[in-house]
Amino acid sequence: MRNTFGHIFTLTTFGESHGVGIGGVVDGMPAGVAIDMDFIQEQLNRRRPGQSRITTGRQEGDVVELLSGVFEGKSTGCPIGFLVRNTNQHSSDYENVRDVFRPSHADFTYTMKYGLRDHRGGGRSSARETISRCVGGALAQLALRQMGIDVKAYTSQVGDIAIDRDYRKYDLSQIDASPVRCPDAEAAKQMEQLILDVKADGDTIGGVITGVITGCPVGLGEPAFSKLHADLGAAMLGINAVKGFEYGEGFGGVGQRGSEQNDIFFNDGGFINTRTNHSGGIQGGISNGQDIYFRVLFKPVATQLRPQPTVNQQGEETMLEVKGRHDPCVLPRAVPVVEAMAAMTMLDHYLLNKTVHL
Repeated sequence: MRNTFGHIFTLTTFGESHGVGIGGVVDGMPAGVAIDMDFIQEQLNRRRPGQSRITTGRQEGDVVELLSGVFEGKSTGCPIGFLVRNTNQHSSDYENVRDVFRPSHADFTYTMKYGLRDHRGGGRSSARETISRCVGGALAQLALRQMGIDVKAYTSQVGDIAIDRDYRKYDLSQIDASPVRCPDAEAAKQMEQLILDVKADGDTIGGVITGVITGCPVGLGEPAFSKLHADLGAAMLGINAVKGFEYGEGFGGVGQRGSEQNDIFFNDGGFINTRTNHSGGIQGGISNGQDIYFRVLFKPVATQLRPQPTVNQQGEETMLEVKGRHDPCVLPRAVPVVEAMAAMTMLDHYLLNKTVHL
C-alpha cells in the first residue's frame, strides 16, 4: 500500500478513522520557514466535522501535535512528525456493516485486494485520512508564502446550482463567509438550502470545487512524465469522492476553435505576457507565470441514510440500513483538502525545479 505523496517535499500518512489517531511525516520541508501553528490549526478547523448544520455531526477537535522538525518556531529541515488524536469514535454504528459491502464504497475492493478490511468508518479508506493532507498542505502553504505563491479553493457548484466559471468575478476573501464556502453570497444560500433539503431526505449530493494558484513563477513542471497539470490532476484524483479534474478552459472550451483558445503573446512593458489565459497558466506541462486555475468534480457521498440493496461477504443479497453520522455533501469540508493537495504539489515542483537549476 503506497502511503507517500510527492517527490522531494513528501507526506507519508498513517492512521484509520476509528483508530487512535491520524498522523504523518513531512520530509523535504525547507529549513527556516516560520511555523504558524494558528494557521495550521485553522486549516484543520475548516476540514473538521461538526462545524455546521450541513456537515456530519461527528464532534472532533482535530487538534494537531507537531512532534519533530520545528525549533524555536521555525522548520529545521528535518522530518516533521505530527499526530491528531481521534476522540469521538462511535465504532458500534458500523457493526451492521462488518460483513456487508456498502454500495460505491471501498469495502468490496479492499476485501478482494487485502483479504480483510476495517469496517469501522471505512478504516484507511475514510476521508478522515485527509487530516494528514491538511497538515502537510498547511506546512507547504507556509513555505509558498515566502515565495509569493498563494493557493485558494472554493465551492463553485452544488448539484445544479453553479456560479460563473470565471474566478476573477469574485472576491476570494469571502470564501469562508458562508458554511458552504462559496464566494457568491446569494448562490451560497441556495447551495446551503439544497444540501439541507437533500440531508432531510436521507440522500447526498455532489458538486465542483474551483482552485486558483496565483504568484506562480515560470518554469515549474517537467516536460514529459511529471507535467505540472498531470501532477495536480493526480493530487486531486487521489482525494476521496473525486471523479474528475480539468484545468484552464478544460471541457468548457471544447466548442471553441484553436484561433479562439490560443493565448497570444505580447510585449508588456519589457516583459513577455499573454493577452488571455485559456491555458490555465500551464503550457507544455510547465507553468508560464499566469494564474493556474482548475476545477475538481466530487460525486455525491456514497453513504445513504436510506435502505439500499447489496450483498454480504458470502454473496448473499441483503438490505443495508446505515447508521452513524455522515456528510450530505462533502464539498464544504473538501475545500481545504483541495488547497492542501495543490499546495504540496506546487512546493514539490518548486523544489524539483531548484535541483534542475543549481
